[in-house]
Amino acid sequence: MLRTLLAIAAAAGLACTAAPASTPTRTVPVGVSVGSVRIGGLSAEPARAAVESAFNRPIRVRYGGKIVSWPPEALGAGLSVDAAVSAALAATPQSRIALPVRSSRSKIASVVASLAKRYNRAAVDASVVGATANGPPRFSPTKDGLAVDVKTMRTALAQVLRDGTRTPLTLLTHAVAPKRTAASFGPVIVIARGANTLRLFRGTTLVRTFRVATGQAIYPTPSGIWRIVVKQRNPWWFPPTADAWARGLKPVAPGPSNPLGTRWMGLNAAGVGIHGTDAPASIGYSASHGCVRMQVPEAEWLFERVQVGTPVVIL
Repeated sequence: MLRTLLAIAAAAGLACTAAPASTPTRTVPVGVSVGSVRIGGLSAEPARAAVESAFNRPIRVRYGGKIVSWPPEALGAGLSVDAAVSAALAATPQSRIALPVRSSRSKIASVVASLAKRYNRAAVDASVVGATANGPPRFSPTKDGLAVDVKTMRTALAQVLRDGTRTPLTLLTHAVAPKRTAASFGPVIVIARGANTLRLFRGTTLVRTFRVATGQAIYPTPSGIWRIVVKQRNPWWFPPTADAWARGLKPVAPGPSNPLGTRWMGLNAAGVGIHGTDAPASIGYSASHGCVRMQVPEAEWLFERVQVGTPVVIL
């Protein structure tokens, strides 16, 4: 019996030594984080899930109390999760592992461009809205525009992808000043038919006043807000075919007898312009067929100080 008991004990001992010891599960050291995600104490799979879930949260941008968001893939972003977790498992405690993120510059630029399209607002320039017989031109109010700070927003989105944070970014913008204000407007012409005067302003500042001839009662110079659309030196004069007074007249080449003098500044009012004249005695009267006549030297002076687009207010 003793021999039997010893045999059983020996067999039991052999059985115990033959069973393999269980391998402890490998975990991320204490305090380790990947980007902004703390995964210390987690094994590989839970760590992988935590990093992937945090990375896949949407990227958000806030402006004016509203939030616009995109999934990371809209910015061409991807994450090497396995590489991140492997680095975390091998790290020393309290380490922070950078997110191995790739992104697309072109897609980030496209997202920022969509923000610009949504929020950019053009500045409102001053425009001429009228004038008084004795005062300067009147201008519409200006208004600042708005533009997204494109370069900074591209950098900020790329940084958010790299560090893994998903706190909403504030959209950065800057004001856009109007290009034309009343003070910086440039030349404006104001013509008073009743007084037969032409005044040149630069913005609201009077530059010079001229005596002119305007249209006869039967051929009035048209009132309104017009603009210069063509400038010609030494123009030909062609008789207007629709007007009875010009029937039978022939074109006149440049020269002393040209009815337009040496300069023509045509308006977007059909057939009407500001020009010199071969009839200087008509200046100061309502004597033309609708155009505004000036002394030839004065028309030449004015010609050099206005451009196509210059507003012309006719009162």
